[in-house]
Parts: sequence; structure tokens; C-alpha cells
Amino acid sequence: MNDLAGTTMLITGASSGIGPATATALAQRGTELVLPARDPARGAAAVA
Repeated sequence: MNDLAGTTMLITGASSGIGPATATALAQRGTELVLPARDPARGAAAVA
């Protein structure tokens, strides 16, 4: 996999659907993520 350290990405929909898998894959590659969420509980679960 490519190293994405030093990059920042915004992922909308990171708390459902394919969003969590996308966020996990990018985080494992070193990406800093911004995960906006309308529902605070679901947003917190996505970060955990």
C-alpha cells in the first residue's frame, strides 16, 4: 500500500455504509482524517 502520511482527508458518511471501512483503510496508511457527523453518538463510534 502507498504511504499517505502527511495527508489529511475529509470523509463524509464515515459512520455508516462503506465509510467506516474507507476511514479504517486510510488511517492504516497514515492519513489524518476529518470525520464530520450529524449524530454525535455515531460520530464517536466511528472514531473508536
